Amino acid sequence: MQAAGEANAQRLYLRGEIARNNNNDSAVEQNLARMRQEAATSPWFEQALLSAANMYLLSKDYDHAIDAFRELQQRFPAGSRASYANWKASWLTYRQGRTENAKTDFENQVAWYPDRPEVPAALYWRARIAEDEHDYAMARSWYTKLAGRFHNYYYGYLGRERLANLPAAQTHIALAQDAILARIPAVRPAGPEALELEAPPNQLRAEKSRLLVNAGLTEFAIRELQAEQGGQGARWATLQIARIHQDSGQNHRAIQFLKKALPGYYSVDLPALPRPYWEILFPRAYWTDVQRQSLANALDPYLVASLIRQESEFNPGAVSHANAYGLMQLLPKVGKSEAKTAHIKKFSTASLLVPSTNIQLGTHYFKLMVTQFNGQVEYALAAYNAGSNRVDSWLASGKYRDIPEFVESIPFTETREYVQAIVRNAKVYERLYPRK
Repeated sequence: MQAAGEANAQRLYLRGEIARNNNNDSAVEQNLARMRQEAATSPWFEQALLSAANMYLLSKDYDHAIDAFRELQQRFPAGSRASYANWKASWLTYRQGRTENAKTDFENQVAWYPDRPEVPAALYWRARIAEDEHDYAMARSWYTKLAGRFHNYYYGYLGRERLANLPAAQTHIALAQDAILARIPAVRPAGPEALELEAPPNQLRAEKSRLLVNAGLTEFAIRELQAEQGGQGARWATLQIARIHQDSGQNHRAIQFLKKALPGYYSVDLPALPRPYWEILFPRAYWTDVQRQSLANALDPYLVASLIRQESEFNPGAVSHANAYGLMQLLPKVGKSEAKTAHIKKFSTASLLVPSTNIQLGTHYFKLMVTQFNGQVEYALAAYNAGSNRVDSWLASGKYRDIPEFVESIPFTETREYVQAIVRNAKVYERLYPRK
């Protein structure tokens, strides 16, 4: 009976998707009404609500989007999309000027989902409201929590910037506010064995691994290290494996490996993790070309390095599902146009897999977008990811009092996270490698 019910729920969901693809809003609503009657607890209904909410968001029907996001969170409060739905409803409520409601929403976001990715944004924007209302005690408390707990997050950096200019506060925040902030779990520090820079003395597998590397058998060397502890890999081997990937010219595999081994690295300040780990996570591969082409196009080399890290993780052979090529993930038609401008003869799509060529063409292409948007990096990054026409539309559809408000309002999750990640990573690069 349950299987039959889920089959019906799936059928209704697919009907709703057909209506959505045909831009038939009334049919979408009718289908949701039927699902409320026939499939109220089904995961297919959860997915249908999310789909409808995003449909309304993209069509700028914000009140209906809020309702759909809110219903999703209320019907499925423990679901995988509940925190995201609650945040989108909260943010859209704030953007609609319902500040009193947004204050409660942002606080609930932290209280209800303290370990979810939306918490840094909720901390920042609730503190911004407090700052606007001259409640500097609360603003300072929430910014401090944000900056200390989420060190290298996009909002962590923004929080520190706001703190630096915040007037002194003579009062303390309410106990209820303290209780909300206390719900955010602390960073679980890696054990000391996870941060070893070298293998233990006379470690047999480490010695065998070094011999295999010297023989050019890097995959076998990595397997030797991973064979420790019943095939799980000793924690001391983390840096050794990442170094083997990097030394063999596979920066992307080194980055991916450390991201998996140290998933909370963005939460900690730089001194909490030995520098060799950071240098692998944020390499300066192809740095001569990056610097040269950045200078030629009046761009910040740290921003370009950060863009490359986000696009390809420094894999010169990367080819995406969208047919974008190389370090800066250029489409062949873009590469051809840029090559013509640069007077590069005998250009082909394969040329985009040559690091120096890709960086040359990619930096110039990005510079065009920076110029188009009057030097505003966040707009240019959004355009690089989603297209200039979309950014023009987003800018025209609403008033934003500052850049962070625009960025958080980007309706495409991929593009919003892309912009935030590159801006954040550029700051990490600058802290790791101070300008001379």
